[in-house]
Amino acid sequence: MELQEINQKLSETRDELIDVLSGLSHEQLNKQKDSGSWSISQVCQHLIKTEELYAVAIRRGLKSQEDSSVEKKPLEILLDRSRKLVAPEISRPAAEILEYQEIVDKLSQSRKNLNEILNTLDDPTVLSRRHFIHPAFKEMLLIDWVESLYLHEQRHIQQIKEIIAG
Repeated sequence: MELQEINQKLSETRDELIDVLSGLSHEQLNKQKDSGSWSISQVCQHLIKTEELYAVAIRRGLKSQEDSSVEKKPLEILLDRSRKLVAPEISRPAAEILEYQEIVDKLSQSRKNLNEILNTLDDPTVLSRRHFIHPAFKEMLLIDWVESLYLHEQRHIQQIKEIIAG
């Protein structure tokens, strides 16, 4: 998948997320089903942290001067909600209470930071030639990092819809 197409998917997925969140009350955003589950606000905090961490990883991967021979990863597994994935400690949310506008602002800022990296690439194909170590997928091409972001967000949109449905 080309960067332009991935950017379109990132944008569409973010629009869907904002649409799902809009109109939710403070209680709906911050209520946890039980002590072991995340609130919708915490799911969003996780998405924000993940996007920020991905931006750092992509930036680091771009510093490499060597072409990579890493294979493309099977990213579709991110959409399989029957497979439980455990978030790395660094991307787990705080027990912080957030309002809708705070969530939207933080999502906007994390996307702005990512886009600053992607929009300044002289040659976007470099993303298909460089890699960085991912906590779950191990060696992963930078283009796969970018693509996995919208798939990861789609996974959590489904989670949010499940929380809303009760």
